[in-house]
Amino acid sequence: MAEINYVSKEGFEKMQAELHELKYVQRPFISKQIADARDKGDLSENAEYHAAKEDQGLLETRIALLEDLITKTRIIDESKLDTSKVMMLSKVKVKNLKSKQEMVYTMVSEKEADFKTGKISFKSPIGVGLMGKKVGDIAEVQAPAGVIQFEILNISL
Repeated sequence: MAEINYVSKEGFEKMQAELHELKYVQRPFISKQIADARDKGDLSENAEYHAAKEDQGLLETRIALLEDLITKTRIIDESKLDTSKVMMLSKVKVKNLKSKQEMVYTMVSEKEADFKTGKISFKSPIGVGLMGKKVGDIAEVQAPAGVIQFEILNISL
């Protein structure tokens, strides 16, 4: 059974934009490079031609993977999300009980994760530890440095 990929509306739009860029900008560009290289004569010793054909193969593979991913993707309806517990698309304010540092994480799919912007995968160690928790709960996260305890301070969208 195919694994469903749940994303935000923003994440889905990014995937569609990337697919559009690959199909309608990069694909014609590479086709033109192949045609230009073909016009230069002997293909057996034409490095430009072989490089362009390799680029084309990689591009077509990426397009196929992205099209497959999009067919398996479902957009999460934020209006139906419950903020009483941590779930996909929840914005969670936590406090590290050891360092007393407070952080805010948004729970997203693996494809949308970007630690620099506070978006973490619900399948990451921190994500797994936070999922399903409620305000006031203590989440224990197994990290390479040992167990880290986070207190859930707030859950929002």
